[in-house]
Amino acid sequence: MTKQTVVVALGGNALLRRGEPLEANIQRNNIALAAKTIAEIAKEYNVVLVHGNGPQVGLLALQGLEYKKVMPYPLDVLGSETQGMIGYILMQELKNLLPNIDVSCILTQMTVDPNDPAFFNPTKPIGPVYQEAEARDLAEKFHWTVKPDGEYYRRVVPSPQPTGIIECDAIESLINKGHLVICTGGGGIPVKHENGKLVGVEAVIDKDMSAAYLAKQLDADALLILTDADAVYLDWGKSTQKALKSTTPNELANYTFDAGSMGPKIEASCEFIQQGGKLVGIGSLQDGLNILKGQAGTNIMAE
Repeated sequence: MTKQTVVVALGGNALLRRGEPLEANIQRNNIALAAKTIAEIAKEYNVVLVHGNGPQVGLLALQGLEYKKVMPYPLDVLGSETQGMIGYILMQELKNLLPNIDVSCILTQMTVDPNDPAFFNPTKPIGPVYQEAEARDLAEKFHWTVKPDGEYYRRVVPSPQPTGIIECDAIESLINKGHLVICTGGGGIPVKHENGKLVGVEAVIDKDMSAAYLAKQLDADALLILTDADAVYLDWGKSTQKALKSTTPNELANYTFDAGSMGPKIEASCEFIQQGGKLVGIGSLQDGLNILKGQAGTNIMAE
């Protein structure tokens, strides 16, 4: 029996939990735990894995500001660096668990529209969290935009919508050969077409939106978004909070979700379903396989 294909979007919490220092060994330990869940899913599905990179790309940007002899590297270059770094660790940990499955990581470019309104309203958090006073001092010093992120503040950058995957054919070829493919890491390296050439763009694409776009391009059977919440909740954080077990885009349109956390995941999920996708699952990392079976998390389907 041919395996179904699932695009798995791995949240940043799987790489680095909130408040943890951005140490390489801590990230590797977290990735090793995440890989166990991904490996279990890969035994039953063809897995295409997308990961976040917000803390990592922000750290590289901060490190670049400290060395004054060269200009800081642009976000598209930093995005490519994080794809290689995180992809390497994921690839290695997964191969250790799945020695009989080919695991491949593709450095992936994602096209965006240079006129996307996101360039005028930065929303994508990157880097570590700060107390408000420190965040505002850094914003003034480095000409950043900062916004609240829960009880903290973070730097935010433009997050345009994906419009195309440059390496899509290569990704499909590897899937057809049975590879577990890691791609569009951090949402993909943002690029645009200019005078017949591809050039980088100063932005960080939302990884959930890119995962939904990728899932549609691949005609995947499901999109699985793994995050630090065990389901989609109404009235999150309040005494009245309630988990949604099964829902539809039409029902979700009646509610408002936090633009800095669950909002983009809901938007990406509804986009995938409305364009013909069959199933989106949202929930915690440890519940990955059970979410796909409808036994945990939130399932989103068409009417």
